[in-house]
Amino acid sequence: MKEFIVDIFVFIVAILLIVIVMLQSSKDDINDAFNGSKSDLFKNQKTRGVELFMQRGTAVMAIVFIALVITSVALHTR
Repeated sequence: MKEFIVDIFVFIVAILLIVIVMLQSSKDDINDAFNGSKSDLFKNQKTRGVELFMQRGTAVMAIVFIALVITSVALHTR
């Protein structure tokens, strides 16, 4: 029964992680990545406000997702 509950949490966190990543805006244009013009990839810009919240939320959700997947695998292999 514990395996089933952990699997449901893995599914919910995976969906939330996908939604958070999809809501973030891209800073670079895809054409600039391929033709090499205007490369601001490593420009030092600080994120603020909603962007900072989304960035930290993505990191936290990714860590929670990895921990849940490891827990789920450990429970299923017993």
